[in-house]
Amino acid sequence: MASDEARVRQLAHNFDAEVESVTVQAKDGAVLRAWSIVPHPDNGNSVILLHGLSDNRMGMIRYAELLLSHGYGVLMPDSRAHGQSGGRFATYGLLERDDIQQWIVWVYAGQHPSCVYGFGESMGAAQLLQTLELQPGLCAVAAESPFSNFREIAYDRVGQFFHGGTWIGRFLFRPTVEVALVYASRKYGFDFQKISPEDSVGKSKIPVFLIHGAVDHNIPVRHSERIRDRNPRVTLWEAPNADHCGAISTDPDQFVVKLLAWFRARCFTNYENPLFPRNILEPISSEIRN
Repeated sequence: MASDEARVRQLAHNFDAEVESVTVQAKDGAVLRAWSIVPHPDNGNSVILLHGLSDNRMGMIRYAELLLSHGYGVLMPDSRAHGQSGGRFATYGLLERDDIQQWIVWVYAGQHPSCVYGFGESMGAAQLLQTLELQPGLCAVAAESPFSNFREIAYDRVGQFFHGGTWIGRFLFRPTVEVALVYASRKYGFDFQKISPEDSVGKSKIPVFLIHGAVDHNIPVRHSERIRDRNPRVTLWEAPNADHCGAISTDPDQFVVKLLAWFRARCFTNYENPLFPRNILEPISSEIRN
């Protein structure tokens, strides 16, 4: 939308930043779109911001403003089947983890940072965490209010539909959930039972900072607790009094301090970072090379 574009350009103007509309092509041919914003002066590092379900990149503008004010370059993509990005439908991480890998490659080539970090909320957080299984060259990530796996969040959704607890989905409607997972997998050609941020985090060496509202009524905090328990590199902040993705609103000072401290403590050059694949820039598209 023109109004969104104008707002982003005003944001860039406020920080004497360069803003660019960029695209990459996903493995399935979908065209994915994002805004790249780099402030002047910058601190030499960049953050990819990933929005939640039924939202678009504009939903991350408050985080972009925060990071730009501290010298970080940002990339704000529309997730597939959201905003102006292509794709038939969202897959909650099955395809998106490769999409995010494409964006990481673009940021290293297009913004030339020493480190690329990731920050996602809700669905974007879950997608980001699943990307870690690919060892994508991120220095560290922060994820707010992710779900632990698709089956577990399905139990929650059934319970919420009947205005009850997770036990309703886990026990009373368990056969229904299982049939629905099989049906969705056959209909769309993807195994939705493989959507598991907790499994991906368990296989990764990339440091993870989880943020979860202590009173999250959308995705209960136990999801982040499950993820934390899979990997000793994971740190979890349960934000008091915060609901879904609400930490920045209920306690903005602590949110800023904790997020920036997490990134700053994990800053490397590309050659110092033991997690940086030497060949990460090899698959750059011809558009980026030119």
